[in-house]
Amino acid sequence: MNQKQVKTVVKKEGLSLIVEREFDAPRELVWEAWTSPEHVAKWWGYGGVPLYKCEIDLREGGSYRYVQKGEDGSEFPTIGKYLEVVKPERLRYSMILDIAPFNEHESIVMDSFEQLSNGKTRLTMRTNYPTIEVLEASVASGAEQGAIASMERLSEYISNM
Repeated sequence: MNQKQVKTVVKKEGLSLIVEREFDAPRELVWEAWTSPEHVAKWWGYGGVPLYKCEIDLREGGSYRYVQKGEDGSEFPTIGKYLEVVKPERLRYSMILDIAPFNEHESIVMDSFEQLSNGKTRLTMRTNYPTIEVLEASVASGAEQGAIASMERLSEYISNM
């Protein structure tokens, strides 16, 4: 199957937004592209705004900070702490878009990396929101489109690694 035919699936379930995608690559490679700053800086982000800072301290208790910069110089930082790191199986971490009013609510994200028998990897990202209102506000602000765009860029990036 051509990698271009594989699509990102996004669904809401309770207080969660779930994003799932299969990659034509082994789990260790997908993990590396997902967790190493030199790789994340190449594909992560929303709305075509480049990621110009990418700091990752990948360990339980460690933190991360991704900063995008708009054409007008505005910064859009996303920050969080790693709560669980089980290489290359799963990550659990907090996530906050550090811009008012979004920085009032912390989400918890669980990423799972499943090695499939056909050599591909299924990545499932489940973002748990504190309330339905926060989930709906996130979706209204473009979280689904941003997740799909990032997964598409990641897929293309992995195919060139």
